[in-house]
Amino acid sequence: MISFSVMRRTALSLAATILVLAACHHEAVDEHASHTASTETTATTASAAATPAAASAGQPVQYGDASGYLVAPSTPGKKAGVIVIHEWWGLDDWVREQTDRLAQQGYVALAVDLYRGKSTHDPGEAHELMRGLPEDRAMADMKAAFDYLAAREDVDPKHIGVIGWCMGGGYALALAVNEPRLAATAMNYGRLVTDPASITKIQSQILGNFGEADRGIPAEDVKKFGAELTKYGKLSDIKIYPGAGHAFMNPNNKEGYNAAAAADAQQRIDSFFDRMLRAKIPNS
Repeated sequence: MISFSVMRRTALSLAATILVLAACHHEAVDEHASHTASTETTATTASAAATPAAASAGQPVQYGDASGYLVAPSTPGKKAGVIVIHEWWGLDDWVREQTDRLAQQGYVALAVDLYRGKSTHDPGEAHELMRGLPEDRAMADMKAAFDYLAAREDVDPKHIGVIGWCMGGGYALALAVNEPRLAATAMNYGRLVTDPASITKIQSQILGNFGEADRGIPAEDVKKFGAELTKYGKLSDIKIYPGAGHAFMNPNNKEGYNAAAAADAQQRIDSFFDRMLRAKIPNS
């Protein structure tokens, strides 16, 4: 028999996930209105790793009912894994570029396709795709991605992290709340949680990059989030970039891209994953 307390905890966990993402439905469309298809290489966001690893060509993968885009280093031995969560546009070329970049740095990287084959460059359609995404299915797909990486012979299951931007930043945090095996969480201008029931469930360290001028995620809310993480003993590194708005790391966001902030945020992500994931695997 399932106890009432277990049912209550499950309900609270799902409610927390929904709260992380619900505010995205009210995202100011004009912050994304100038988004275009990716025509620039990942180097425009930040410099690549100093000694990039050889990586196999990216390929679509299916794991259960979920699917994604997988890129793995071609070198032998156990490696850290990274789950990549896309923006509200879907699994597009820019997200694939970020996934490729992680593999070049030595990670087995899996970009989850939460929309299951759909992507767009139109803000209105992106808004509808996000609104139509079932929260329980999204969580199940992300957990399936973790299990897929953990079961691979070339991945150390104790060193798997997650990264996301925009909608994906909120989902990265939601996964941290619901997946205690995560070793590192990098969220970029994603929706927040501050309730104790969710904060206390987080087991991974949190890296957060946010824009001071983001109208959807006010800087005061980010500061409160950081304070709550500290209050409950969760290790985190939260940075707010002066003058930066929403989606400042994506160069396809023609009006909101902030090259200086993007480069600094990318360097923080690289150092965070290197410290929390790769450096802890012998001979990696």
